Amino acid sequence: MDRLDPTAQTLLLTAVVVAVLALLTAGVALRRLRVLDRRLARTGGGAAEGAGTSGERLDAVETEVARLRDEVAGALRHVAVVRYDAFGDMGGRMSFSAAFLDDAGDGVVVSSIHARGESRTYGKAVVGGDSDVVLTPEERQALDAARSGRAD
Repeated sequence: MDRLDPTAQTLLLTAVVVAVLALLTAGVALRRLRVLDRRLARTGGGAAEGAGTSGERLDAVETEVARLRDEVAGALRHVAVVRYDAFGDMGGRMSFSAAFLDDAGDGVVVSSIHARGESRTYGKAVVGGDSDVVLTPEERQALDAARSGRAD
């Protein structure tokens, strides 16, 4: 370095510092990439496990989404409640009928009839959108509202 002028020495020293910083940055980036690759492998989609091509992973995701859609279709997610006065001398619409259905129209209608001195609760099975047991007008209204997706 004694033969170089001071400007060249400064330039050389700056180049060495930049090169060292670039190597450190590359090392940190490589370490982070390995951590991410391990995390991805743990979730079942990483190349570290040899999971295959991205097309195979996409097919696996689509299969899982289809399975979840089938599972959700069986959930009782169509719900409607109808409140009413079961007896003329009672106010406040304390009686109710509620329908709980899945996407196929299977589920249950629950009715609770409140009187001054007692309360009774009934459950009626629903298959394919209808019941084997005769439904009251309020139960039919709750069932129709749950099937149509509109709440009354």
